[in-house]
Amino acid sequence: MSETVLLIGTKKGLWIGRSDTERREWTLDGPKFEMQGIYSVGIDTRGERPRLFAGGTSEHWGPAVFHSDDLGQTWDEPPEGSIGFKTGDDASLERVWQIQPAPEDQPGVVYAGAQPSSLWRSTDGGVRFELVRGLWDHPHRKDWGAGFGGQAIHTVLPHPTDPQGMSVAMSTGGVYQTADGGESWEPANHGIKAYFMPDPDPEFGQCVHKLAGHPDVPERLFAQNHHGVYRSDDGGVIWKSIADGLPSDFGFPIVVHPHEPATVYVFPLIADGNRIPTDAKCRVYRSRDAGATWEALTNGLPDVPSYAPVLRDALCVDQADPAGVYVGTRDGCVYASADAGDNWTEVARHLPDVLTVRAAVLG
Repeated sequence: MSETVLLIGTKKGLWIGRSDTERREWTLDGPKFEMQGIYSVGIDTRGERPRLFAGGTSEHWGPAVFHSDDLGQTWDEPPEGSIGFKTGDDASLERVWQIQPAPEDQPGVVYAGAQPSSLWRSTDGGVRFELVRGLWDHPHRKDWGAGFGGQAIHTVLPHPTDPQGMSVAMSTGGVYQTADGGESWEPANHGIKAYFMPDPDPEFGQCVHKLAGHPDVPERLFAQNHHGVYRSDDGGVIWKSIADGLPSDFGFPIVVHPHEPATVYVFPLIADGNRIPTDAKCRVYRSRDAGATWEALTNGLPDVPSYAPVLRDALCVDQADPAGVYVGTRDGCVYASADAGDNWTEVARHLPDVLTVRAAVLG
């Protein structure tokens, strides 16, 4: 029987939501990994059975990537650990911010983005990860700064058809791309502003909060920046603002509809120095024309004053048709829409800070 799984990573553990394919009513199981910060989650649907991922950070044991092949009933990690720098790297892993399975034509390949800014690749389905040296040894790395949340690669966006291509993004570093499987990397930030730097148009150093794209239009990318919402129509060579029509150009997440490449979602906040929803209202904004116009989605979201922001990975979509959209807030609420954002229902409340959400329809 088909079901929908929703992973909710919070500051103090993981919750797993389950629903049928209608996605109207949910049950929650949790917390798993109690008191661990779950900064990244992932769902790999490429194999015969789905594999779930959780990137946890224990105050005692440090960070790890756990995987589950029974929909979260049990979780595994290899005895030697799943991910970490080696002696001589002169670094220690602080946090895993992103877990991203590669496209269908690369079975077993899973990527992780981590803090300090580093990219990791697994070829055994996300059990063990190896450092991608080409990016780690980049001459710019010594000049990458640390955003408010730390110096981390928080976006890993494999090219949907070219296994040699990939975009990554980091706060106070910007967008970097490879065309040779990670051997070499080039910054791709032209047009993205860095108003906080002496040169507002630097080669790198932009504080990009999130990237998104659609596999059917691989040359079109979207970016939510530290003040600025952008679109590139040439694979990241040039970025142009699409913030007109939004109440603010500041925010963290940006997500593309799974079946409509021109439909994109954001969650605006007032400003970098005032990180609460605009007008103190919990509203997801949607554009159906690649950012030319925007509409506020409110039906079913709280109609009382709301001051909780949404973090970069706490907005996601599933692959169903009509698409599901999910948003988690820092005051521990999770809302789901089963009709691409037109109507919303509450899935959870009073959880710890929601850091990340991912959903998939299985079976």
